[in-house]
Amino acid sequence: MWVFTQDGFISAVEDKQKNNGTIVVRSRDRQSLELISTLTGAEIHPSPGRDYPYRVFVTREQFAEFLTSNVYALDYGNFKDRVWEARGDVWHDAAGSVWSEMLSVTDQEARDNRYGISARY
Repeated sequence: MWVFTQDGFISAVEDKQKNNGTIVVRSRDRQSLELISTLTGAEIHPSPGRDYPYRVFVTREQFAEFLTSNVYALDYGNFKDRVWEARGDVWHDAAGSVWSEMLSVTDQEARDNRYGISARY
């Protein structure tokens, strides 16, 4: 699962090596894991040479608490603007790129402008 929050970007997967329901939450920058680390007490582990150079290991319940805390903290009307406030230009631009790329998966009904979405995505 990919998750974008005002604090960063994470990837969460089941830890198949431990095979005990542990969730590995991975990131490309340490700051993206700081909130989940603080909430759970899980240590941020470096994983040099990997696609995601940082990771924490948490239970499903802890991961659900992290996601829930982000839902309750949601107090903004524009995600990209909040990312800019929280993380600056580089993160804002990256979020904008993701937003732009996801336009390519807009379904045909929306492309036909039935929902007021610009046909020029």
